[in-house]
Amino acid sequence: MRKLFLFSTIICLLIGCGQSYEDTKRISRAQRIRLAKEDSAALKIAVMPTLDCLPFYLAEDHNLFDTVVDIRLKHFTAQMDVDTAMMNRRVEMAVTDLVRAERMIKQDSAIGYLTATNAYWQLITNRIARMTELKHLEDKMLAMTRYSVTDMLGDLAVDSAKLKQEFVFRIQVNDVNIRLKMLENNEMDALLITEPHAAQARLLKHKVLLDTRKLDMKMGAVVMRNKDMNEKNRKRQLDVMIKGYNDACDSINKYGVAAYTDLVMKYCKVKKNTVESLKDIKFEKISVPRPQDIECARKWLSRK
Repeated sequence: MRKLFLFSTIICLLIGCGQSYEDTKRISRAQRIRLAKEDSAALKIAVMPTLDCLPFYLAEDHNLFDTVVDIRLKHFTAQMDVDTAMMNRRVEMAVTDLVRAERMIKQDSAIGYLTATNAYWQLITNRIARMTELKHLEDKMLAMTRYSVTDMLGDLAVDSAKLKQEFVFRIQVNDVNIRLKMLENNEMDALLITEPHAAQARLLKHKVLLDTRKLDMKMGAVVMRNKDMNEKNRKRQLDVMIKGYNDACDSINKYGVAAYTDLVMKYCKVKKNTVESLKDIKFEKISVPRPQDIECARKWLSRK
């Protein structure tokens, strides 16, 4: 009797395992469908490992976005991938620069501005190259991204030094982490980059030859799909997002960037002393970009 019971139990288990496998496949498909629907309904924001995204990182990690509303950050390391996600409607918002934003708006009229950001860019040269003036860029390699603010600033640097465009070798390096690594490994003569990677380069004694703050250029921006925001659910998500973003800006301005060192290290992949060196950086609440900055981007694009 015992043997019969044991045999019956094994048979049941084997049958159960077979059913479990089929059930698992069905559940897996159901889960994928459910997760896809949830992701589609969520307000998705494309972000980069840059300091201007800190308010988004803080709002998400510290639950400043209302948990009843589904807001998700989608992480990218190359601005071109952010653009692709935005143009293909995989995200509703994206952190970008005004040059890329104007290019997207020209291609898709449904895209518009949510806010400017505090991002600034620097042209930093390799200390081994011993470049002290922009004219020393001749016959040097400069890392940037096509059709972006870094592309525009590359032209500006070359023109201001009265160099021939073809004598400065613009190298497209889209991933900001790789761009910095190439400078650190002495594989690049110069680069255009924003914080916090610019700070890490400065700490390694690489020299700054151009800074958009000194040029009174505010080229950081967040764009959104305006038409999508007209839906009732999206409007609610947008209101929650704006409140969370503004609260995050207040918190950073009160306690300083260094208070969120772990957060910057986590998302931007930089060293602790890099974040601690970033002082007196303020974050503005939601406000549209300045007309003169938008016009600057448009003029450059029209010439390009």
